[in-house]
Amino acid sequence: MMSIFAKHWWLLVLRGAVAFLFAVVAFSLSSSHYVALATSLAAYLLADGVLTTYSGWRLRCEEYSGGVLMAEGLVGIVLAFVIWLGPVNDNRLVYLFASWCILTGLLEVWLAYYIRKAIEDEWQLAIAGVISAGLGVVMLFRANSGAVSLAWWAGFYAVFFGLLMVGVGLRLRRWLAH
Repeated sequence: MMSIFAKHWWLLVLRGAVAFLFAVVAFSLSSSHYVALATSLAAYLLADGVLTTYSGWRLRCEEYSGGVLMAEGLVGIVLAFVIWLGPVNDNRLVYLFASWCILTGLLEVWLAYYIRKAIEDEWQLAIAGVISAGLGVVMLFRANSGAVSLAWWAGFYAVFFGLLMVGVGLRLRRWLAH
């Protein structure tokens, strides 16, 4: 199983890079750019969802079905289209992003637990999941904070998530080289 994860280390690094790109966009937006925030958030959810779904698909094997990653990715893809196609105000956007953070965070913690025997330092994936779920809970309690707060929350999330994904991906790459 470990060799399957390691062969696709670059997908985690790419997910981290996409998160960094989104963070730059989120930090650069002001309250007058609500539509740009919604659009960039939807684009991030779509890009991360596609990469995660693809990861799950590529990682399916006898020991690991890839279903957790595919489920996580599909949630992001669906929410991206909900944001793009539906009328979304500040509060609804916060609730959608918070729900995504909680769900994907829990799935990442479960995945880290699942692969703990096969990969060293799976704690990075678990921490990414805890940060994601924790941020989602905080956002649910502060949903009326508005678009600027959402942009900052999402930006900080993306930076931490990106760092952790790149870290896990590079560890897998080093493992593969040995």
